[in-house]
Amino acid sequence: MMRRGIVGPRRGPGLIGTAARTAVVAGTATAVAGRVATKQHDKAVQAAQADAWQQEQAMAAQAAAAPPPPPAPAAAPAPAAGGLSEEAIAKLKELAALKEQGILTDEEFAAQKAAILG
Repeated sequence: MMRRGIVGPRRGPGLIGTAARTAVVAGTATAVAGRVATKQHDKAVQAAQADAWQQEQAMAAQAAAAPPPPPAPAAAPAPAAGGLSEEAIAKLKELAALKEQGILTDEEFAAQKAAILG
């Protein structure tokens, strides 16, 4: 007859074997996950670089297609109408506004206008 131990016959890899198998599986999973994350990161970087390159190309094409606008001419002082000063023109506009409002009559407007025009 065969003598049995206190614990009984062994039926599997035991506690140490199970722990070792679990460690291998966990390590493999970590390595695979790391590689997947690295590949995803690399793809994202390549896509961002391609997008930046396309934007640079589009900007270069726009710059080449449209010449810069010519500089705006320097603002020259507006010549006064008929040799009148700006002050005289302002006074005439003021008189015209008073005439339109009915404050000045035609005769008063004509007299004031003649005085301004000299």
